[in-house]
Amino acid sequence: MASKPGILTDWPWTCLGNFKYLVLAPWAIQETYSFIVSDESERDLSHFLIFPFLLLRMLHNQIWISLSRYNTARGTSRIVDKTIEFEQVDRERNWDDQIIFNGILFYLGGKYIKGGDHLPLWRTDGIILTVLLHAGPVEFLYYWLHRALHHHFLYSRYHSHHHSSIATEPITSVIHPFAEHIAYFTLFAIPLYSSVLTGTASIISFAGYIIYIDFMNNMGHCNFELIPKWLLSIFPPLKYLMYTPSFHSLHHTQFRTNYSLFMPFYDFIYGTTDKSSDSLYESSLNRKEDTADVVHLTHLTSPASIYSMRLGFASLASKPHSSKWYLWLMWPVTLWSLMVTRIYGRTFTVERNVFKHLKLQTWAIPKYKIQYYMKSQRESINSLIEDAILAADEKGIKVLSLGLLNQEEKLNGIGELFVRRHPKLKVKLVDGSSLAVAVVLNSIPKGTTQVVLRGNLSKVAYSIALALCQREIQVNAIREDEYNKLKARLSTEAVKNLDLSKSNAPKIWIVGDGLSEVEQLRAPKGTVFIPFSQFPPKKMRKDCFYNNIPAMLAPKHLQNVDSCENWLPRRVMSVWRIAGILHALEDWNVHECGKMTFDIDKIWQASLVHGFTPIMMSTDSKPY
Repeated sequence: MASKPGILTDWPWTCLGNFKYLVLAPWAIQETYSFIVSDESERDLSHFLIFPFLLLRMLHNQIWISLSRYNTARGTSRIVDKTIEFEQVDRERNWDDQIIFNGILFYLGGKYIKGGDHLPLWRTDGIILTVLLHAGPVEFLYYWLHRALHHHFLYSRYHSHHHSSIATEPITSVIHPFAEHIAYFTLFAIPLYSSVLTGTASIISFAGYIIYIDFMNNMGHCNFELIPKWLLSIFPPLKYLMYTPSFHSLHHTQFRTNYSLFMPFYDFIYGTTDKSSDSLYESSLNRKEDTADVVHLTHLTSPASIYSMRLGFASLASKPHSSKWYLWLMWPVTLWSLMVTRIYGRTFTVERNVFKHLKLQTWAIPKYKIQYYMKSQRESINSLIEDAILAADEKGIKVLSLGLLNQEEKLNGIGELFVRRHPKLKVKLVDGSSLAVAVVLNSIPKGTTQVVLRGNLSKVAYSIALALCQREIQVNAIREDEYNKLKARLSTEAVKNLDLSKSNAPKIWIVGDGLSEVEQLRAPKGTVFIPFSQFPPKKMRKDCFYNNIPAMLAPKHLQNVDSCENWLPRRVMSVWRIAGILHALEDWNVHECGKMTFDIDKIWQASLVHGFTPIMMSTDSKPY
């Protein structure tokens, strides 16, 4: 929001929320129906294609968003090093409003402007006219409109909203108050309306011009340099006819230079070109991929989880992951992504963060949760993990946290396989089990005398059981097979506090994967479920409490956080991710994986010292 919001700041359909797309429904339905039932000679292809074209524009923008986030996460050719936080994501959430606005104007213009319907597919003279009018009146008028918007009166009421984003993303380009978009569309309508008046308009000239505007807008705000130097060398005048991302990024950092729309020509004429434009272009283009200190290795959870990744939909990634009904409508894209991950078969960078002096990255394995339990996939998955570990070792990365990759011990012994294969690894593998145990133990209410332990037994579960028994807290197993496994792993002293009980009386349940719905229903009213696994239990009880998975709230000096980690709230990190950071901060030059464990109290104290805050109960401290 601008510092002093002026009139027509909000969009007319803001109150509709996610139902704002319904404002297009009457026109889209009418034109589709008319096209289907009309005779072939009466069909208006230009009107029928408006709605598909709007969808194409949204896809075009989303591709730019994903591409930009991928490149800036890797650090390749990144221009501005400023961070992006949740505030910016929330501010830029309505980037599709301008597409809805344009759609309404296209429908109205086609219906009420003479010559605006039944457009031919191609008119060469119309395309030439559009190019000339854009290069002349549109670019010239925009330059002076833009300078006017930087006058303190208009800037404080309108344009400051756009400039709130220093490190831009492609969609930053269209984040303006409604009044600004009216002015911009009026400018861009000059070539379109002129071609209609002269009878030279065509579907290609309209669609091509709008796509050109979208492309240049997205490119100018993508925050990574992609215009190759050889292109400007072959055709030097291009420097005045097409801006580069680094050229426009200076406008967002310096504010009083580089005002041009897409053609820097007018900045050169009126002397407003930033003197560092060329040097920034060179330095950005030559920038190499970032080298991280700590890497968090993770994977996709479900096919639809691609939309909730940072490289997916920014609005979904900025909220805890939850199933959305409308994602089912995108099954063709989901299926395509499944095929891409299968073909690509390489780890890819999805996020970068900064914690004090440490550079952090998150790498994703292109495999899904279910594949980790399939014997046929074990060799392929282990190969991908091993390649990632060796790549991290070669790049000089200090710590690699195994993240969600340790959910199945049979896969690789929680990293032990790789330590045995490569005994000279410099990068240290951390599974985070010790911090997971510490967080679970500190989530149990004081005064608790007995708990129920239920779920697939893992390294974390055994450690929790041992610690609780040593603290004279009775651990109840409700399945005989789990009781026998625990008994075999516990010491003689500790096993005295282990009990096989069919009673579900204790109201503190320590649970992991494998907790059935029936077992949840048998728990007493008011039971607190405390997960020890990476995946939360399905909430079946409205009269019980559900903790988050082992996690902690990150301190303020964790920067560039604009997405949620799976189902966790904002700025909450899983302990499997935190543990790697702590090992690097404390310079603990040891592996914590496989059978290797770490001092639980030591890592707990380190987490508190470095500003991580315990989360004793889920975001809502009441039964859900």
